[in-house]
Amino acid sequence: MTTVETYRTMEEASHAMGGDAAYLGGGTLVMRAVNEGTAPARLIRVTDPGLTQIRASGDRITIGAGVTMADVLASRDLDFLHPVARLIGGPQVRNMATVAGNLFADHPYGDFATALLALDAQVTGAGQSGARPVAEVLRNRDRAGLIAAVEVTRPRDRRAFGFLKVSRVKPKGVSVLSIAAHLPREGGRIRNARVVFGAMGPAPLRSAGAERALEGHAIDARSIADAAAAATEGLEPPTDQIASGWYRREVAGVHLKRLLTEMEQR
Repeated sequence: MTTVETYRTMEEASHAMGGDAAYLGGGTLVMRAVNEGTAPARLIRVTDPGLTQIRASGDRITIGAGVTMADVLASRDLDFLHPVARLIGGPQVRNMATVAGNLFADHPYGDFATALLALDAQVTGAGQSGARPVAEVLRNRDRAGLIAAVEVTRPRDRRAFGFLKVSRVKPKGVSVLSIAAHLPREGGRIRNARVVFGAMGPAPLRSAGAERALEGHAIDARSIADAAAAATEGLEPPTDQIASGWYRREVAGVHLKRLLTEMEQR
């Protein structure tokens, strides 16, 4: 039997967590486990209204852990993330799936985390005052603890950020892979390139090969081809019920080329 415990703050909830408990946010995955009879003995939930708030300070935007994909789509401040949130499931899922939940969702879910890593988002943990890179959470999700908020900086140039979800069923099928790219430019040349793949490893991962091919160059046919050729360097795509690792490796560069070409033509 599973019981639900309710706390006022994330800090209280963090102290209550244990090996027999899971955090209940939007519930898209946890409630499935409940229905299947595989949920842990205790579910922890928090009523702090700050978890569902979106606060902007200049270009820096703080997103509460409990903000849903539907909330993202309703926010003007997060319009640059609308193309990502729009591709997360159908309306029912978007009404439940949360920003923080996406950081812990295993493939084929969690595409939103791919975009957050490309944007170099920062996260604030329960009871913590300082933020840490989202990359740290994705590298060791089992030890990440509870997340209170995610902070992201709005791209200064909307053309610098792009997202692509590759699925077999349109528009809301689960992803074969996803790609997010943040390519700020100075004087027409890319500076601090970030290219991230979802479903090419146990969590979203940066493509060092693609970033190296793009850094310091303009987005043109040559740099796009070089990035596509180097897209899977160092990545070990998994084989699962959706696609084989071989297939993902074969098509990753093709779809990266597609995304970069779209970004070039904006």
